[in-house]
Amino acid sequence: MTSMPPLDYGRSFLLGRAPNNEVRFWVESRTRLIDEESGDVEDYLQVGSCKSENTFAEQELFHEDNYDFLPVFGPHWTVVFRRKSRVTETYRETKPSSAWWDGQDQHLTQVRAAEELTSHELAREATYRFAPLVAQVEIARPETRMRAIVEFPVKTMNTHRADNLYQVDSGPVALPDLQRHGCSADGLRLAYVAFNVEDFADFVVEVPTVIEGGGHVYHFSERLSLDSVNRLLALPV
Repeated sequence: MTSMPPLDYGRSFLLGRAPNNEVRFWVESRTRLIDEESGDVEDYLQVGSCKSENTFAEQELFHEDNYDFLPVFGPHWTVVFRRKSRVTETYRETKPSSAWWDGQDQHLTQVRAAEELTSHELAREATYRFAPLVAQVEIARPETRMRAIVEFPVKTMNTHRADNLYQVDSGPVALPDLQRHGCSADGLRLAYVAFNVEDFADFVVEVPTVIEGGGHVYHFSERLSLDSVNRLLALPV
């Protein structure tokens, strides 16, 4: 697996440069795209979701037709996901990163002293001592010569003492399809991820989904199981 020092997700942020709104976003996951053909590497930073708002208004701060607002910032392109209560054409919008809030300053705190948890027992013990946990899931598509490392803080960890088991369940993350795109952001979708061994991970992806009674909404409903190399890390307390 490719070595990548993890981020401290409690201390990693982006800050917009626009003078009318120097918005700060909390970094929630990182997806590193690796082009094995050219050697190019791009990091996409998925930030915390918020609600659509009338920024700095005197009253009625939230939009009436409200929606989830979730950006994923890349070095060249940024995609924003807007999830309403129904499927709309405005679900995703991609523009150059410089066009969102006049660009962004990154404050990313890397941790080089993280402990790799190489067994189920170590994973459980780190869980019980309340260490901050970060997971890295490496996936690849040999036919396109594209790879990615999807990194995220472990928000939910399931454990079973008697059978020495654990299971990571976290998200959302920016999941790439590992196809070649003119704009690499076009290959990103939102997903949740789970794993309990080292060699595969399951994802549930947000897609248009039929609801009872008719109609469609965006919902995490498309399930994928991918071969992967999974790494679990405990950060210093």
